[in-house]
Amino acid sequence: MGAREGNIAVIFALSAVPIISFVGAAIDYTRANAARSSMQAALDSTALMLSKDLSSGTISSSQVADKASAYFSALYNNKDANGVTVTATYIPPSGSAPATIKLDGSGSIATEFMRVAGFPNMGFGTSSTTTWGNVRMRVALVLDVTGSMKDDGKMDALKPAAKSLVDQLSKLATSDGDIYISIVPFAKDVNAGTSYYNASWIDWTDWKGEPPFLVNNKSSSFNSAVAGSNCPFTKSGQGFTCMDRPATLSGAQSVTKIPSTGTYAGYICPSMDSGNKLPGQANIFYNGCYTTVTGSSASCGSNTSCTCTGTGSSKICHLWRGDGTPATAAAAPDPSTWNGCITDRTQDYDTKNTAPNSVNTDTLFPAEQYSYCSGSATIATIMPLSYDWASLKSKIDSLVPTGNTNQGIGLAWGWMTLTQSAPYNAPAKDPNFVYKDAIVLLSDGLNTQNRYSTNASQIDARQKILCDNAKAAGITIYTVQVNTGKDPTSAVLQYCAQNTSSFYLITSASQTASVFSQIGTQLSKLRVSK
Repeated sequence: MGAREGNIAVIFALSAVPIISFVGAAIDYTRANAARSSMQAALDSTALMLSKDLSSGTISSSQVADKASAYFSALYNNKDANGVTVTATYIPPSGSAPATIKLDGSGSIATEFMRVAGFPNMGFGTSSTTTWGNVRMRVALVLDVTGSMKDDGKMDALKPAAKSLVDQLSKLATSDGDIYISIVPFAKDVNAGTSYYNASWIDWTDWKGEPPFLVNNKSSSFNSAVAGSNCPFTKSGQGFTCMDRPATLSGAQSVTKIPSTGTYAGYICPSMDSGNKLPGQANIFYNGCYTTVTGSSASCGSNTSCTCTGTGSSKICHLWRGDGTPATAAAAPDPSTWNGCITDRTQDYDTKNTAPNSVNTDTLFPAEQYSYCSGSATIATIMPLSYDWASLKSKIDSLVPTGNTNQGIGLAWGWMTLTQSAPYNAPAKDPNFVYKDAIVLLSDGLNTQNRYSTNASQIDARQKILCDNAKAAGITIYTVQVNTGKDPTSAVLQYCAQNTSSFYLITSASQTASVFSQIGTQLSKLRVSK
């Protein structure tokens, strides 16, 4: 029987080459795949950076290839790769078709094992495509114009910073309508503008209503007051005094006695409310007077805002405003005398973006004769969505610090300008584009007064619900607190921000420009779509 032990060595020798080749191929393939994966990551980042540069105007289309090479070279550092090449193809937007950058990369590795089988190199390649321009953006700049903004240079710093943000965002637009911006100045109220006094979305109930403190607090001195009587109101007793005519009319003056002659004889006209009795009514004017009717025939008719006392010839009736009655029409100023101020909607519509509907008056916007929508220091009017960059910056220049703080109403109207056809006719959204909506809210203090309260925690609670609803509807919110004094960090502004990196705390007015620039950079990233 012959010896066969030597056959094992022969078989192993014959099989070693393919076994080593297979194992080596796997190793070489892993190296090539790693080189390809790192190339993919570098191409993706390069494509995004190029699209941002083109969107912001940092580079022109003719610079795409050189910039692509520079970005990629800085990002790709795989040491196994040889003969690496990158080509960049830019296709500008056309109609609804987005702008596109396509990057193609290729290279090879020198094999360690497969060269035994006659393959000294293994090639690889990949690509990355970024599109943008089919993403359009709408941004509401909701800006605090309360009285404290005049301190520590805050308003002086806000104006150039906000205008620079307009410039920064305008560069993202390649055609009209790509970027829209609205300006919403706010204090306790917002100023819609007096031209809307005939609009169907305004609720005039409170504007025409008698002072709320008097609804159930008619004093004996008021009930017995007639022409020539002492004014039945005091700031300590009712929160206001008397005027010689409706307080909002030109020439109105304070009086101690009820007028006894002229057009306003017997008219009891309240002055602006001081807030001494109802803090939430501070700086509110009442648009009317109580008229006085005496004698046995004195009557309120069907009017419910009326108080009568006495009988026979000593009977006295006081009727609020007297709408529609020729003899008392002078007591009822027309809505055309409205100064443009709007206060918070009826709850829970104060936290929603519901379109106004005259069938449901709770959805309407309540007019209010807030003193800070008149005079030399006036809340600037809202500017709806626009891409008229010069007009937007002119609006920012018109801002004047005045009034108390109600961030919620600014946010509510910022949201309205972005989405609703009324009041400000937000342009219809083209279905061929993706839209991203954002609010940038800057405030220098804590909430102090809204329609319902002067309690900051109660106002904050409503604002948090509003922010939740806005974010759930896809609105991205950036918040800025300008805290140059000793206020605590605003919990509600932190809560309303989209995330922790979307809240900015400023401790010096000089930081405003830098923060707005950072927000502009974040917005440009939001606009770019991969």
